[in-house]
Amino acid sequence: MIINIWLNGRQLTREIEADLLLIDFLRNNGCYSVKRGCETSNCGLCSVLLEDKPVLSCSTLAARADGKHVYTLEGLQPQAEEFGSFMADQGAEQCGFCSPGLVISVLAMEKELNNPSDEEIKEYLSGSLCRCSGYMSQLRAIKLYLDRKGAQEYERN
Repeated sequence: MIINIWLNGRQLTREIEADLLLIDFLRNNGCYSVKRGCETSNCGLCSVLLEDKPVLSCSTLAARADGKHVYTLEGLQPQAEEFGSFMADQGAEQCGFCSPGLVISVLAMEKELNNPSDEEIKEYLSGSLCRCSGYMSQLRAIKLYLDRKGAQEYERN
């Protein structure tokens, strides 16, 4: 089957097998930030944005992305680097294996939730697992990042 996908702002037309997973399509097209972790849709390492919503690419068929926009960290470098500096400042960067999936989820949350509480942040990120941290440094980094965004918007108005 032939699919057309907008991958990180670039249109791709590819012939694929009907059972090809989105994670394999993305990695075959140079998106190595998308990682395979648990292969059971439980860890969040394979998270990408599909039409601005986080999805698990290990349990999404590539055919479901036909005609849609998909973003990985490769297409969101400026935003990822900005959030990454908050992670580093809070000591939240451990081994970094889970970071791409977490960053994708935080960038989606930033667009979706307005001034989220700690509980809303935890709920939104419940599918993003990290084996190196206790999540407290990540939560601090996320809150500071989102608070900074809110402060910037307030200053512009």
